[in-house]
Amino acid sequence: MKPKVLVLRAAGTNCDTETAFAFESVGAMADRVHVNRLKDKEMRLSDYHILVIPGGFTYGDDIASGKILANELRSALFEDVKRFIGAGKLILGICNGFQVLVKAGLLPDTGRGDFQIEATLTLNDSARFEDRWIYLRRTKDEGRGTKCVWTKDVKEIIYLPIAHGEGKFIPKDNKILEQLKKNGQIVFRYADEKGKASGYPWNPNGSVDDIAGVCDSTGRILGMMPHPERYIQPTQHPRWTREGLKGEGHGLALFRSGVEYARKHL
Repeated sequence: MKPKVLVLRAAGTNCDTETAFAFESVGAMADRVHVNRLKDKEMRLSDYHILVIPGGFTYGDDIASGKILANELRSALFEDVKRFIGAGKLILGICNGFQVLVKAGLLPDTGRGDFQIEATLTLNDSARFEDRWIYLRRTKDEGRGTKCVWTKDVKEIIYLPIAHGEGKFIPKDNKILEQLKKNGQIVFRYADEKGKASGYPWNPNGSVDDIAGVCDSTGRILGMMPHPERYIQPTQHPRWTREGLKGEGHGLALFRSGVEYARKHL
């Protein structure tokens, strides 16, 4: 079975083609679908196994990054999305998609099940658009360890590009932060090349506790600011001509993990 992936797009989305290609590279079928086609019932979310909200600047990031698309999900598609989640299916939000999931209340969802907004992503501490490559440490042995199904085959330290102006992750309060740690919902942290917390510029936006990606309480919904779809092939590494090819890109394992989970469980 080839899992079916819906790559959601709207005005301003600009990473949908690369994201679809990444999923197709690991054996999935991917359709790029405009949000209006779901709202108008031309297509059904229930026909898919994985929902992805890719990067970009949906609706020009007016009001705040991802906020308008988040409002569309809440106002027009939320019952469909809740049924999708209830069926045990997967959701991935990358960069602008992460912002959408957080501002729609789908992440971090620490377990109450009411999809209340428990965090935000806001302006970088540097007060500028950060566009470069960074290191991420996949969390483990913290609380119960991360439960995220998307990171089964991901290395402990990976290298990925970022491109955002509003990537600072802030939990609603310390109680939410502690719950994220206890539940194993912190999936990625910004780090240096050895995996240690080192502040700016290693943490490019000032995120609380260096958080770069979180999952929901089930481990099936993942949001992250860095772009795994931009490093799936070895020639996408920024120094490959100087350092040589390094095998598959670090982002490919994330897509493979999600597709393999869908193939086995959905």
